Amino acid sequence: MLSRLSSAGINRSLGIFERSLFKNIARTGINTRTETQRYIQGIEKQKRRMHIQSIPMWEGTSNNYAYLVVDEGSRDAVIVDPASAGEVAPVLKDQIKDGKINLVAIVNTHHHWDHAGGNNKILADPEFKGKPVIGGKDCEGVTKTPKNGEGFTIGEINVKALYTPCHTQDSICWFMEDKSGKAIFTGDTLFHGGCGRFFEGTAEEMHTALNKTLAAVPDDTVVYPGHEYTKANVKFAVSVSQSEAVKALEAFADKNKETQGKFTIGDEKKHNVFMRMDDPEIQKATGKTDAVEVMARLREMKNNFKEPMAKF
Repeated sequence: MLSRLSSAGINRSLGIFERSLFKNIARTGINTRTETQRYIQGIEKQKRRMHIQSIPMWEGTSNNYAYLVVDEGSRDAVIVDPASAGEVAPVLKDQIKDGKINLVAIVNTHHHWDHAGGNNKILADPEFKGKPVIGGKDCEGVTKTPKNGEGFTIGEINVKALYTPCHTQDSICWFMEDKSGKAIFTGDTLFHGGCGRFFEGTAEEMHTALNKTLAAVPDDTVVYPGHEYTKANVKFAVSVSQSEAVKALEAFADKNKETQGKFTIGDEKKHNVFMRMDDPEIQKATGKTDAVEVMARLREMKNNFKEPMAKF
C-alpha cells in the first residue's frame, strides 16, 4: 500500500523549514531581496504537486470513478472518464468558480458509455464548450487520439498514452508524472486485484497489457482504476491463491469502502492474480503453465465464479 503525506502536512513541514532557514539567513548576513525572492520561489515550487480527486459515480450499481487531475502550480486540470455528467459537472463548476482549476481537456480510457458517455453532455454546457476530448478513436466526441507512447502536459505534469487493447481495442492507460509522484489511470484494463473482461480482445492481448505494458511502469506508480471492484475481485483471488499479499488485500478491502489510489503497480504485481502468470499456485489452480493459457483460463474461471455461501 502507498503511504502519502497530506498537502497540509507538507505545508506544515515546509513552514517549519522556512522559519528555520530565515533565521540562518539572518545570522549569516545573507538578506538581499534577490536571495529572498529565490528562496520563496523555491518553496512555492516544492508546494506544487499533482492533485487527484476521485469522483464516485453510480454508487451502489456500477461504482464508477471519474478523476479530476490538477497541476496545483498552474491550476490546469483534466477530467478523466466523466461519464455521469450530472454528478461530475457540478464538481467541476464549483472548482472553477472557486478559482481552483482551469479545465483544459476531457480524457478517456476507452469508449464504453460508462466512461466516455458523458462527454457530449458536458461539452453542451457553455462552461465547457470547445474543450478537447483526448482518448481512443471510438470515444464520444473525441478530438485527439495520441499514438502509443505519445502524450501531452498538464502544467508540469507529463502525460503518456499507453495502448492496452483487449477490454476494448481503443483502451488507453494514462501514465502521469511530475516531481511529486507518478499515477496511472487504467480504466477497465487493470483493477485492484483484477482486470477487465476481454470484450474486444484475447487472452494474449490482456497478458501483454498487464504483464508487459503495465508491468514495465515504475513500481511506485499509484493505480487509479475505473471502478470500485476490489471486494469482488479479492473474493475470486482467494479462491486461487492464498498468498500473504492476497490476504492483505482481502483484509484492506473488508475495512475500506473505497480502495482507488491506495495501491501501486508494485502492489498489483504481488496481489493481483492476473499479473502472476508464473506463480505455481495459480498455475496449479488453472491447470496451465503457458502464460497466455493461464490468463485465458483464469478469466474464464473469474467469469463463472460464484461466491461460496456462508456456513452457519
